[in-house]
Amino acid sequence: MNRYKKLVSDTLILGIGTFGSKLLVFLLMPFYTAWLSTSEFSTAELINATANLLIPLACVGIGNGIFRFAAERESDQKAVFSTSIALLGIGSAIFAVLSPLLMLIDYFDGYLWLIVCYVLSANLQSVCAQYVRAIDRTRLFAVQGILNTALTILCNVIFLVAFDMGVTGYVLSVIVGNLLTTLFLVILARLWLVFDVKRIERRLMKDLLKFSLPMVPTTVCWLLTDLSDRYMVTYFCGSDVNGVYSAAYKIPTVVNLISGIFMQAWQFSAVAESSDETTCKRFYSEVFRGFLSVIMIGTVGLILLSDFLTGLLLNTAYADAARYMPTLLCAAALEAIVSFLATVYMVKKKSMHSFLTAMVGTLLNIVLNLILIPRLGALGAAIATMASYGSVLIVRSVDATRMIRFRLCLPRMILSVLLILAASALMTANMRGAVWWTLIPTALMFALNTPALLGSLKRLLQHRRGT
Repeated sequence: MNRYKKLVSDTLILGIGTFGSKLLVFLLMPFYTAWLSTSEFSTAELINATANLLIPLACVGIGNGIFRFAAERESDQKAVFSTSIALLGIGSAIFAVLSPLLMLIDYFDGYLWLIVCYVLSANLQSVCAQYVRAIDRTRLFAVQGILNTALTILCNVIFLVAFDMGVTGYVLSVIVGNLLTTLFLVILARLWLVFDVKRIERRLMKDLLKFSLPMVPTTVCWLLTDLSDRYMVTYFCGSDVNGVYSAAYKIPTVVNLISGIFMQAWQFSAVAESSDETTCKRFYSEVFRGFLSVIMIGTVGLILLSDFLTGLLLNTAYADAARYMPTLLCAAALEAIVSFLATVYMVKKKSMHSFLTAMVGTLLNIVLNLILIPRLGALGAAIATMASYGSVLIVRSVDATRMIRFRLCLPRMILSVLLILAASALMTANMRGAVWWTLIPTALMFALNTPALLGSLKRLLQHRRGT
């Protein structure tokens, strides 16, 4: 299959699966914000964020490694899966032994068992799902995403409405969803036939760890960028404000959703086409051209609609979320571009570069949080997050393009970033006629990026006709 046709096909399949599942979450935001107070929602989100911080530590980053190694055309996939499961077991056992240390944090009193179960169930589900994606069973990967979300929502309704379990029910729903989805993958992909103790290889284990371990601090860095926001907003402004800020994060995840759908398909294509350097450069250049256009047009459109979306999706107690949302949307757009550049490190197996560049953003985020949150409240946290992703974008734009010298569309990218910053500033200022003023950068964004997007679509059709 033509590489472009394959990329589009995988993106559409993953898009249907992922968008369907995420759409359910967005539609149920009024339900969550109605059944959980701002304080309870803050607690639930802090548990969720803390568990996500611990997930890569407990699995020693093997979720990244199993995909990268199993996706190679000449890999021994049974050996990769078996060795990865062995590493996951070792990491999980160490985590379980050390988990009582979390009791030192008073905030988690009574929730330790939830955090431990969350981490272990999420890691098992992730490793099985990433293996299925690596062996090119894209449809099954997409279906399990929808199933996971549907099961989580069903459990949410049962635990929150029927049993009134509050924070515990909210988090327990995720755990049950992960476990049932893992069982689904094991049965459908017949994974019990793939795992073989005799195929666990010490040399492969070392190679997996060499690639995966640097990805752990990378993932932790990005999660700390998110988690430091929540903790510092809670500390300086209170849990109620953090609940509103956490809710404001939900709508910018649309940008992350679009980026994530594409990135899942793109990673497979990037690895598959990495052997020919000339083809790889051309492939990266053409794909990035269209990717940048979609992300920037989508972001400015969501900024324009931020007030409307807040009223539509959130309870009235969360109305202040509209103040933080435009800045968080800018941060999400920068994060999407940063994630695209990260695929260069994955293809070249330069995971240490991924960590070092991510650390730049995390350190800047923490420093800016300490400076801005006491002065600007939760808006300061949003600005710090945006600035941290911007700093990583600058560093990776130089570093990653040295490894694969593809066209970065630098003038258009800079102008696009300036336009979303202008739109965000106008909406955040909340002055009279802000929406009408925001139409100006929105129109300029469409004028700047639509020709590039149409050009990418035209070349894609030409490539497909050439197959």
